[in-house]
Amino acid sequence: MRFGPRLLMALGAAASLLAACDSAPITGRSQMMLVSESEERQMGLQAYQQVLSKEALSHDAQVTALVDKIGRRIAAAAERPPGELWRAPRFRWEFKTVDNKEPNAFCLPGGKVVVYTGILPITRTEAGLAVVVGHEVAHALARHGAERMSDQMVAQVGATAAGVALAATVGGSNRRYVPMMMAALGAGATVGYLLPMSRAQESEADRIGLVLMALAGYDPREAIGVWERMRAANTGKHTAEWLSTHPADSTRLADIRHWLPEAMRYYRPRD
Repeated sequence: MRFGPRLLMALGAAASLLAACDSAPITGRSQMMLVSESEERQMGLQAYQQVLSKEALSHDAQVTALVDKIGRRIAAAAERPPGELWRAPRFRWEFKTVDNKEPNAFCLPGGKVVVYTGILPITRTEAGLAVVVGHEVAHALARHGAERMSDQMVAQVGATAAGVALAATVGGSNRRYVPMMMAALGAGATVGYLLPMSRAQESEADRIGLVLMALAGYDPREAIGVWERMRAANTGKHTAEWLSTHPADSTRLADIRHWLPEAMRYYRPRD
């Protein structure tokens, strides 16, 4: 029995997609990964270097030390999963503070976390800042950057050609896909297939982040106050949830309250 080239391509793509399945920590959500961990780390590093070349790092020694301290504690928790809840990552963690009034923070693949000073009035305390850093470390732990890029690859080339695209895109040494990585992390996404997945990842990072900060000795109940203050700061800047890459504030708060008992099981206060 002979198969036509289109059918063979479709079968190859299906096999590639099935082979690329993974599961997210804590949630167990099925993930499609068409980007290897080494490619993800390399592209994340290049994107990180591009970001730092354009941003002004904070010269406040106290603030930068605090961000680094919190980051190291949470990263250490990520690297020592209790009961093999997830596979320990192999990242070279970095935590940088950028002098920018925008209330923002983000994580690039491979454990490169950037915190803007504009978020500090909202986080207020060390535990409050741990909420944000835990969320960003969770993005790295769950490999959301690679997953978003994989989604974008499929959206661009079509599912039936994904097997061919794999060999041409990921397997090669071409690094022109760094802009795609940046786009996959928030810029240029389109309503429809990509944005709902992004919202799912943001909610997932909230849940994983609560567990991570608890394991690091920070009270996960601080997340309620942080997101309430974030909601207040967003007053007058409302974006419909179905057009947003983040869950609506009311949805996020309800979910966090639901997940708190899970996180509290791992919480042991530290000095």
